[in-house]
Amino acid sequence: MTEKTASVHWQGQGKKGQGQISTETSALKAYPYGFGSRFEDDRRGTNPEELLGAAHAACFTMAFSFACDKAGFATELVDTQAKVRLTAEGDGFVIDRIALTLSAVVPGITEAQFQEIAEGAKKACPLSRALASVPEITLSARLENAR
Repeated sequence: MTEKTASVHWQGQGKKGQGQISTETSALKAYPYGFGSRFEDDRRGTNPEELLGAAHAACFTMAFSFACDKAGFATELVDTQAKVRLTAEGDGFVIDRIALTLSAVVPGITEAQFQEIAEGAKKACPLSRALASVPEITLSARLENAR
C-alpha cells in the first residue's frame, strides 16, 4: 500500500486569488495556478485538469507497459497524451471527456494484441478506475514500427 501527498496554498479571493501546488517529491514546489491558467491563456501556471491529464497519462502508460511485459512483449517506447475537457454545467463545471492517445513501439506484437492490451490497460489503470465517473474516456492507440 502506498500513499502520496500533494498540497495547495491559496491566497486571495475567487478569480483574483492565486494558488501554489506542491508535491511531496518536490516535482512541483510552490508551482503557480489560478483563474488565468485554468480558464484563460495564462501559461505561467498549471491547472487541475492539466495535472489530472498528466497523472492519467502516466498511470495508463505504466499499466500498458506492465501488461505488455506480462504478455511477453517488451515495450521499447511508449508515448501517451491525455486531453482533459472541462465544460460548463449549470452554475459549475464538469470534466466530461478524457481522450488518451497512445503511440508505442512494441516489437513482435500483432495489431490485434496491441489493441487488446491497450484497451485492457485503459480499463485496469488505477487512475482510469478512479475517474470512472467521467462520462467518456477514449483511447486511440497506434502501433509504431521499431526504430
